[in-house]
Amino acid sequence: MSYPLESYRSYWQDRIYNLFHQRYSATSLPARAADLAIGIPPEGHGELAIALFPLAKGLRRNPVELAAELAQQLGDAESSARWGRTEAQGPYLNIHLPRQRFSDELLHSIAAHGKHYGNNSQYAGQRIMVEFSSPNTNKPLHLGHLRNNVLGAVIANLLEACGAEVRRVNLINNRGIHICKSMAAYIRFGNAATPASAGRKADHFVGDWYVRYNQWEKHDPQALGEARNLLRRWEKHDPQVYALWERMNSWAEQGMRHTYRATGITFDDWDYESNTYLRGKEEILRHKDGQLLEQGDDGSLWIDLQDVGLDRKVLLRADGTSLYVTQDIGTIIARYERWPFDRHIYVVASEQQYHFKVLFEILRRMGYRWTASLAHRSYGMVYLPEGKMKSREGTVVDADDLLDTLSALIRQEIVARAEQREMRESDIDALGHKIAVAALHYWLLQIEPQKDVSFDTQRSISFTGNSGAYILYVGARIASVLREATRQGLKASPDIEQLQIELLNDPLEWNLIYTIADFPLVIARSAASMDPSRITGYLYRLAKLFSQYYHKLPIVNVKETPQSEARLALCNSLLTTLRRGCELLLMPMVSQM
Repeated sequence: MSYPLESYRSYWQDRIYNLFHQRYSATSLPARAADLAIGIPPEGHGELAIALFPLAKGLRRNPVELAAELAQQLGDAESSARWGRTEAQGPYLNIHLPRQRFSDELLHSIAAHGKHYGNNSQYAGQRIMVEFSSPNTNKPLHLGHLRNNVLGAVIANLLEACGAEVRRVNLINNRGIHICKSMAAYIRFGNAATPASAGRKADHFVGDWYVRYNQWEKHDPQALGEARNLLRRWEKHDPQVYALWERMNSWAEQGMRHTYRATGITFDDWDYESNTYLRGKEEILRHKDGQLLEQGDDGSLWIDLQDVGLDRKVLLRADGTSLYVTQDIGTIIARYERWPFDRHIYVVASEQQYHFKVLFEILRRMGYRWTASLAHRSYGMVYLPEGKMKSREGTVVDADDLLDTLSALIRQEIVARAEQREMRESDIDALGHKIAVAALHYWLLQIEPQKDVSFDTQRSISFTGNSGAYILYVGARIASVLREATRQGLKASPDIEQLQIELLNDPLEWNLIYTIADFPLVIARSAASMDPSRITGYLYRLAKLFSQYYHKLPIVNVKETPQSEARLALCNSLLTTLRRGCELLLMPMVSQM
């Protein structure tokens, strides 16, 4: 699946590569023509640039002289008309693309690809599993989960856009001491209450007991013993404990699924730690009598990883209960058996980097050849202006409350802007929710994943500046322009074959065309680096360009119908690109704001 900019880049890479093979030295070249680096020159000096420093060094030539020589050799009239003209600019070989031809090819390409514009096949044939979210069933989703959710979902979207067969999987951490702490507090203080009787959303109700446990533990040393006893009874399938565990977990998951739906997060598979930890224990016990593990005096099982810079790690406790790493071993083995993957990506916070180094090393020593396909996409924490969130102290920003707050603030803005428009209350609420989700996702994605994020409520929903609300506002404005064209009797979606492309001759129009053309490359690079901030930065750049265009040039002008139709076709291509970018980022588009 080739796009205009990709074709032009490939042409010049191949031509320069072949020229060097014929007239110069191939030893100064990279292994493939596709590896010949092409950049973007300063404005006014073309659209593509090749730095000649590395090539000139291999030839022991002056890069300035080499650039002038190449420009002359590559500057024949036939290729200039079709592929662009070359220009030496110091040690750079710059390429000026044929604007009219390129613009025509781009608009045709977008019309042909439609809503799939930007997709490519760089990962075609690969099966990639992406694990993200992975909540504990002792508390509701919070702001930190929201970053994990959207980062994992968007990475999956990008890989899918690049041709991979992707499965999105959620591991529900529904067993262990942390779950038993909520259960212990409920048994001690709950008085058989339910979410309905307490008037609480189900996952919030369960989370209340986790906070209550930590308050209890501070003044009662028996609390931890009660939680540990529940864990032992649970692993022995005590009917009474198991029934309470099932009931509280169902409450938690019911509430979480509601939050996933509200934010557009979906999964292909749901794994449960309670179903996989036994597989992990079986795998550990399978190696008990070999040389891989060692047994402590208390009967616990350990693995020594000190020879690779890690430490000794307990895999099974003395009482036979398992740990996180135990269930992770069982989970990944079961997943590979269920759906053999080419790559498996864990989207988990950077705090767990050491855990995954240990997990991958253990699996490698157990002899699983697919261990090399495992990757950890770590990401930074989400902070509030006042500092770090703490679940056990109840100081987290709850995901549901945050969405409600953002929606309410945006609703006020919509009402203020819509004084002269009649909108139903339900429409305003739905619009406010969509903009809130888009604003939230954009804010959490605009920073490189490895960096920490400070969440700023007001800036995240601003209708100006670098925000998701602004991106949606620009999209709504383009949609409004197209509606106005229809009202004035123009074709909002003109026939590409009938356009007079030469009328798109303003520098701003060329900037828009070239920026739109860059979208497929942005998707490819974002997928390769698993960094959605490349997409957010691109959408902001594109939106700003359109705002400049909108204020400088008339788009709908029936007196200049051919020019208006060309500009409307450009607007359609721009809107297609914005919509696709927002779709990848899980930002619901709106047609009016």
